[in-house]
Amino acid sequence: MDTPGTISCDDELRHWPSDEARARAVQDRLRSSVRLDESGPQPGFAGTVVGVDVAYDDERDVVAAAAVALDARTLAVTEEATAVGQVSFPYVPGLLAFREIPTVIDALARLTRTPDLVVCDGYGLAHPRRFGLASHLGVLTGLPTLGVAKNPFTFRYAPPGPERGATSPLLDGDEEVGRALRTQKGVKPVFVSVGHRVDLDRACAHTLRLAAAYRLPETTRAADALCRKALANA
Repeated sequence: MDTPGTISCDDELRHWPSDEARARAVQDRLRSSVRLDESGPQPGFAGTVVGVDVAYDDERDVVAAAAVALDARTLAVTEEATAVGQVSFPYVPGLLAFREIPTVIDALARLTRTPDLVVCDGYGLAHPRRFGLASHLGVLTGLPTLGVAKNPFTFRYAPPGPERGATSPLLDGDEEVGRALRTQKGVKPVFVSVGHRVDLDRACAHTLRLAAAYRLPETTRAADALCRKALANA
């Protein structure tokens, strides 16, 4: 699934770190590969947008990943894929990608069509090292990615206006690392950040379009349900 000029996904997976120090070194090494100079596809483009999510069984150290493809225009589900693997990295805030990415990439590889855009349940640049799951996955696959999180992690924000589509900056000091986005009137916001090859304006526009009826994007809702089902059957 690699595209020309991207990091070799196979090489990275073969040398996947198993401790915190090596994982942070990988983040530092790959962070400069994040592409921030592309707008990404327009909302409602003719193609597929894929949601990815994972579920864990901590007693068995098992992780199940799901990749659900939606038609970007109609939001109809067009394809689903799952993968189940062993958790090989400890739980460390800021390093969750190292628990999830190998199985997520396995699920993505089982889709018959390469995604045009991937929406992650997590962070991209809204990360202490500016290299969350969405950015890491984007660099390894070369795919346009964005992150939509349920909470602001360690960052601060002023509540956006109450209307659907209202936003406010998600800040680390004075730096905008993402946006709080109100996807439904009167419902608490989600937190959108750039992953790779998508700008923040379009990341928010995609999220709002995908969250047509609920707080969370349909990509996330579908992937969450599917990975939980895959875990129950594992």
